[in-house]
Amino acid sequence: MGDKKATREAYAEALVELGMERPDLVVLDADLANSTMTGKFRDAYPDRFFDMGIAEQNMYGVAAGLAASGKVVCASSFAMFATGRAFEIIRNSIGYTHLNVKVCATHAGITVGEDGATHQTFEDMAIMRTIPGMRVLNPSDAPSAKALVKLAVNTDGPFYVRLGRAKVPQLYTDEAAATLKVGKGNVLRDGTDCTVIATGIMVAEALAAAEELAAEGISVRVIDMYCIKPLDEELILKAAKETGRILTAEEHSVIGGLGSAVAEYTSVNCPVKMYMVGQHDTFGESGKPEELKAKYGMTASDIYKGVHVLMRG
Repeated sequence: MGDKKATREAYAEALVELGMERPDLVVLDADLANSTMTGKFRDAYPDRFFDMGIAEQNMYGVAAGLAASGKVVCASSFAMFATGRAFEIIRNSIGYTHLNVKVCATHAGITVGEDGATHQTFEDMAIMRTIPGMRVLNPSDAPSAKALVKLAVNTDGPFYVRLGRAKVPQLYTDEAAATLKVGKGNVLRDGTDCTVIATGIMVAEALAAAEELAAEGISVRVIDMYCIKPLDEELILKAAKETGRILTAEEHSVIGGLGSAVAEYTSVNCPVKMYMVGQHDTFGESGKPEELKAKYGMTASDIYKGVHVLMRG
């Protein structure tokens, strides 16, 4: 694993590079440009950046108008406020009309840390994946975040891109990240006894757990499910048939997120024993990110324990 870097940093880098390639790219922000890091685009292309103030509903309405006039728009806020406060606007003005708006939300999950329960969203992927036609991306590291932001901008229609505050290990090279596609997952480690399907920051945790389990003779396949919707059903079906056990890991509620999505598919097409690592129907609290991950069960240790539960079953 390489040096740590936040996915929001990679988002900012992608925007600056895209700004040069695409004169039709416009970026909006809800008075959080220093935190979402869209300020880098503002500095490079001030005529195509608009600070909409603390008014997410209005921001996404404006984004829809700009997209309807031929622009491609990235509109950013914290994930809690982008998907929570502005859901109806995103659903009706962007999803229903299938406009070219990319909802690029940062500060998702428990690793917002000290900002506390009001800012830690565990519902955002569940909310966004219910919107017909909305594509949902959740990169695991900086290179994949940069590549997936570019993929979203260069693909017509609405996207939700989930980004984080905390620095995370680098898992991909730039070359490997450039091969990622919408509707696909990626096998980072092969295995035969159990499959861990992880997303976002939990991919690094899954790889660490798989290494520890390998020392005990347990062979674990690790899949980075960076695209939550559309889901890579072919890859899931192959894993279910070949390993017979699936553990999902996400920095998100197990209700409605990756775990639910995988269970929805396997229960109909190939029922297998499952275990879900994630936020279990609770709010978070203020604290240091690593301590919160441990308290709420989103670490390599929790994945390790979950695989042992599946192996005993």
